[in-house]
Amino acid sequence: MLRPRWIGVLALCLLVAGVFAFLGQWQLGRAIETDPVPAGVTEDVRPLDDVVVPGEYLPEPYVGQRTEATGTWIGGDFLVVSSRYNDDVEGYWVTGQLRVADGVSIAVALGWAQDRDDADAAATALEQTAPGVDVTITGRLISDEGVQVPPADDPQRLDRMSPAALLNHWHDADRLAVYRPYLASAEAPDGLVDISSPAPEEQSPVNWLNVFYAAEWAIFAGFAFYIWYRLAKDAWEREVEDIEDAAATAS
Repeated sequence: MLRPRWIGVLALCLLVAGVFAFLGQWQLGRAIETDPVPAGVTEDVRPLDDVVVPGEYLPEPYVGQRTEATGTWIGGDFLVVSSRYNDDVEGYWVTGQLRVADGVSIAVALGWAQDRDDADAAATALEQTAPGVDVTITGRLISDEGVQVPPADDPQRLDRMSPAALLNHWHDADRLAVYRPYLASAEAPDGLVDISSPAPEEQSPVNWLNVFYAAEWAIFAGFAFYIWYRLAKDAWEREVEDIEDAAATAS
């Protein structure tokens, strides 16, 4: 095992194990949040622009953040989104475009209805009274659910709460900057039920999946030494057998 060839192989194993140890340390550093968000921070109402800016993804610590936005409703954009659940009951959301600044809007989910006719009636009532009205909406900021292709028999149907999808239906949207997340209003207008939006669960400061990955890198580092040991031992045992065979032949 002390021959130059095996010493060279050992040096290579040390290099590989060092790389694996570095990767394990890096993974472990990502697994433990050294500056976690304080508990209950999402329940403090914060101005919209303090949490996210138009076009940017919502940072993970602020998913579900209670937020306040002031703006004006845009007429013609009170739309109904299907497949919405309130306490495990399927229904519909009525949504609207809230213009919060010149050329900047955010999608707002205003309220829930179990029946589609009730949702349509509420949307119609809002179209008659809300456009042009300045309002302040308080609710939870939630990440975009992503775009879904509508069914072929109903191309106008919306089954995901996606500002990107809603933008395709909105009016006065030329060169419009839109927030990627949407705001789920805490209080519903007349004819709708408040959207059930409880506080998000507190996240553990330890990411156990990353801890598992870090342990894997440590195992890989140990396995590199094991391979060297087995190769060197097998070579040594073959040499011993050759020496014993030669001695037996000579005798």
